[in-house]
Amino acid sequence: MKQTLGDLMRMSRICRMVFATCLGSFILVIFYFQSMFQPVMRRNPFVVDGCCRKGSRNALQELYNPTEPDLSGAGVLHQARRDQVADACRVYSASSRKRRVLTPADLKHLVVDEDHELIYCYVPKVACTNWKRVMMVLTGRGKYSDPMEIPSNEAHIPTNLKTLNQYTIAEINHRLKNYLKFLFVREPFERLVSAYRNKFTLKYNSSFHKRFGTRIIRRYRKNATQDALLNGADVKFKEFTEYLVDPATQRDGPLNEHWQTVSQLCHPCHIHYDLVGKYETLEDDSNYVLRLVGVAESLRFPSYAKSTRTTDTMTAQFFSNISTQQQLRLYQLYKMDFLMFNYSTPSYLRLD
Repeated sequence: MKQTLGDLMRMSRICRMVFATCLGSFILVIFYFQSMFQPVMRRNPFVVDGCCRKGSRNALQELYNPTEPDLSGAGVLHQARRDQVADACRVYSASSRKRRVLTPADLKHLVVDEDHELIYCYVPKVACTNWKRVMMVLTGRGKYSDPMEIPSNEAHIPTNLKTLNQYTIAEINHRLKNYLKFLFVREPFERLVSAYRNKFTLKYNSSFHKRFGTRIIRRYRKNATQDALLNGADVKFKEFTEYLVDPATQRDGPLNEHWQTVSQLCHPCHIHYDLVGKYETLEDDSNYVLRLVGVAESLRFPSYAKSTRTTDTMTAQFFSNISTQQQLRLYQLYKMDFLMFNYSTPSYLRLD
């Protein structure tokens, strides 16, 4: 009997030891697989000379707590721009109080750079081609070195850049909280005229002529020729603006991205952008972003052709050919962009 009891006690100790060993092994296995499947967002395996930031600080930390003294002045400027956006959203935007949840479709303009922890919201007609080229260099892991070597059409291929709507909700929230978010804006009516000139006055944009031009001419031109109805290649600016402010256009769905408002493309009343760059100071603001990222020594933002850009004088000339009522309705359509980004009401507008 005593021997049997001793055997049972030894067996019990052995079982406890085996159980403890198995439990320890199981815990180790769990930790191992956790480390194997850590989200990509916590890693930065990209180590290529000249294309990754130096040190462990990311661009977001460098923006709000700069280590380089000469960055502080720019930081003050961009703080003022952030405050302007916040104030406008709080005072003027009823939608910012009504709608709190963004859908995946709302995030399709937000390009993500995992390696440098950046989110860039691209706005057409605000140097977005060159910024997409820069983002391809930053995310290309050495595939590209010079932005201007990337053809413009390649910069707009959706699969060449990853956008925020491709992530899970948890991944989206993490990136919105921890990555530096930036966008570039432009005087709203200059951007509008630039879009019109590019999409409706150049022969190579026949797809826009067919898709939008024929519709605009059919709706707003009396006694249109068959050629105009068929090809839509000679849309007048007055007809284009009639299309924009027509309630029927709003019922058709969102405006095309080339003339959609920045407030609807990038949702700055819902997403807190850390940096608002401006077309008027494009190169300075762009290179400031690259300095924050830590790549300014090897990567500069491309210069742009100033001779072909749409100017304030040119915009005023286009607006002189539309009625006071059309001007007022256009201003109401783009009002939030004027207010959020601190653009004055143009002197050429007849709003009285």
